[in-house]
Amino acid sequence: MEDQLGLSSNMRRILLIINCLILSVGVCGGPLMMRLYYVEGGSRIWLSSWLQTGGWPLTLIPLAILYFYRLKTEAFDAKLYFITPRIFIASFVLGVATGLDDYLYSWGGSKLPVSTSSLLIAAQLAFTAVGAFFIVKQKFTSYSVNAVVLLTLGAVLLGIRSNGDRPDGVTSKDYIIGFIMVLLAASLYGVILPCIELIYMKAKQVITATLVLEIQMVMCFAATAFCTVGMIANKDFQAISREAKQYNLGESRYYIVLVWSAIIWQCFFVGAIGVIYCSSSLMSGVMIAVLLPITEVLAVIIFNEKFSGEKGLSLFLCLWGFVSYFYGEFKQTKKQKIEGPENEMTITHTDSV
Repeated sequence: MEDQLGLSSNMRRILLIINCLILSVGVCGGPLMMRLYYVEGGSRIWLSSWLQTGGWPLTLIPLAILYFYRLKTEAFDAKLYFITPRIFIASFVLGVATGLDDYLYSWGGSKLPVSTSSLLIAAQLAFTAVGAFFIVKQKFTSYSVNAVVLLTLGAVLLGIRSNGDRPDGVTSKDYIIGFIMVLLAASLYGVILPCIELIYMKAKQVITATLVLEIQMVMCFAATAFCTVGMIANKDFQAISREAKQYNLGESRYYIVLVWSAIIWQCFFVGAIGVIYCSSSLMSGVMIAVLLPITEVLAVIIFNEKFSGEKGLSLFLCLWGFVSYFYGEFKQTKKQKIEGPENEMTITHTDSV
């Protein structure tokens, strides 16, 4: 089926599953790669921020594939790009905000264990829910409200004994500042997600997979440019070679960590915007929140972080919230099919959405 056409309900679900899998790699792997960078001797916060969106050129690969596919099926009528100046400007502004969000999260992540930072990022769901309600008029059901409450409660439980997880060498002051930084990052990105959905809704053109990738590329480019300015001001480029030689895992593995960090974080951003495209910003927020307990478990295995009873209960609540949300989605889809095809959800958004 051509890129410009609306996809069937089954294809939409398949595309949603693919984006959820891509998002899973980013949500679970991104924080772990960041923590690995810091634990083994890395200390450049702006560099760590840059890595979160520095893999944006990878987006050119699927864009090129889609272009050649259009060229094959549409001959000389194939457009090179779909993004308009209006959407470009909106995406660029959101990209700069994303760059700021990257810095806040990287600063906090340098002072907090993965378990505590995941707790605070999980709180992002509450900000996404509020933002979706006011920005894109997201309609809530009893199931989605239940999911938000359970996931948020699960996140709060993770922080009950967070003080005992303070890394060695981190002062109480730095720990508190890091705590606040990650919370601010969670709140900012919680607003960015519904703003992306608003771009889709207000665009005066059909939202295609190509346009979604173009929006994502512009956002990541703007965020990377923002962090590049910070790296230049902080002289991070001059410090990279020196830091690589002093890295605990060795110089070559230092660069491997940097490269894979950029790749994995790109999976996060592509997956997040893809889930919004296929469903909604609230769905993207729910997926991020429900995957964080898995990150917790991986942090326990890889970095030997403590797994308390509170974390186990949090995992149960997050999974419960996940099931609640998708059961509500299933009932809603079933209801729409009964009422008629005109109410059936599609992944093609227009200005009338």
